[in-house]
Amino acid sequence: MTEGDVIVFVVDDDAPLRESLTNLLRSVGFRVAAFASAQEFLRSPRPGVPSCLVLDVRLPGLSGLELQQRLAESDLAMPIIFITGHGDIPMSVQAMKAGAVEFFTKPFRDQALLDAVQQALARDRTAREQRAQREALHHRYRALTPRERDVLALVVTGLLNKQIAAELGITEKTVKAHRARVMEKVEARSVAGLVRACTAVGVEPRDYSSSKYRAPWPSQPRAHSA
Repeated sequence: MTEGDVIVFVVDDDAPLRESLTNLLRSVGFRVAAFASAQEFLRSPRPGVPSCLVLDVRLPGLSGLELQQRLAESDLAMPIIFITGHGDIPMSVQAMKAGAVEFFTKPFRDQALLDAVQQALARDRTAREQRAQREALHHRYRALTPRERDVLALVVTGLLNKQIAAELGITEKTVKAHRARVMEKVEARSVAGLVRACTAVGVEPRDYSSSKYRAPWPSQPRAHSA
């Protein structure tokens, strides 16, 4: 993935600085979208590619910190690099605790900003890959039949095939057939792989003692942040 495959958003109400930041980022090949306010940024479309936000703390209307909170609450969070000419320690602590990549006080070195942008984009790229993996797992799980889900939920507790057969009131041969199909559909090579897959989509291994059991199954992927 090259710099052209990502996008850096810049939000700053200082027009000369906004232009300077845009030119700096474009000079090293980044695609840039710049805005004068948080509201303008929120109204803009966001391409589904790795991205980050270079954000001024003090803005007219919605502040940078308020925008950070708004994005997190709407599940649109992206890595943020804060810049400000009037920063203080409590402000920077608040921003960093909320997940900011960096907090720069103006003036700052161009290279420091570029390094932070690279770090932020790498973070967002990883988060997007993890989300895609979780969504793929949910898709595979939803393809399982109810009985395959029952078998899966007992396999990940560590039960043997004959124990699962007794628990579900079916033959051991049938358990083996279901188990093989589960491994194939989930694309897992071992019980450990099944456990990791279940944990990733929110199905935790538990102890079961009733043949009336039916496996819990999340209908939608969990909410997440970058």
